[in-house]
Amino acid sequence: MSADGKIATAARKQTKLSGEKDAARVHRLRAECDAVLVGIGTVLEDDPKLTVKWELAALSPREQPLRVILDTRGRTPDTAAALQQPGKTLIATGGACTKTWGVAEAFRAGKDRVDLVAVLEELSRRGVKRLLVEGGSEVIWSFLRARLVDELKVFVASTVLGGSAAPTLAGGEGVSDLASAVHLRLEVVTTMDGGVLLEYKVVR
Repeated sequence: MSADGKIATAARKQTKLSGEKDAARVHRLRAECDAVLVGIGTVLEDDPKLTVKWELAALSPREQPLRVILDTRGRTPDTAAALQQPGKTLIATGGACTKTWGVAEAFRAGKDRVDLVAVLEELSRRGVKRLLVEGGSEVIWSFLRARLVDELKVFVASTVLGGSAAPTLAGGEGVSDLASAVHLRLEVVTTMDGGVLLEYKVVR
């Protein structure tokens, strides 16, 4: 994110905020996880592949982590980049969604919106022990609010984007008072790419 907490511009245009060292870190982190998760907003706006670039991670190629998309109404296009990559994709939808995808498996979880606990239980059943939640801001907030997060890793660039409409790291409705806030414990601080990587543990 930028120094003022933004993860994109006010026009929601994806912005590269870190350099090669942080990119390599992200791909190593993906490689260490059993699954990588994003919301439908990220799919529609950024069209990510959600794969490990083994050359960036400096690791020998192996099976890609499971890709997970939270998509209540089934809006993931059949042409989405994440559906065209090696490995498996699971699309978690609301119970009313009936759409299917030929190259991805659908999992119905919840009614009006995807039930995160049901998704985690299904992932556990599939052998997922470490899940990387990459975004977007509302998905990150949903996991934090539900206290379903163990660690938060944030690269902060030495850049200010501004814009009251620009998405922040954690979106959604937020909290009404400090007592309801999600509290973190700072564990590691690392400078890289002209910015700083902050690694937190979530306080239970």
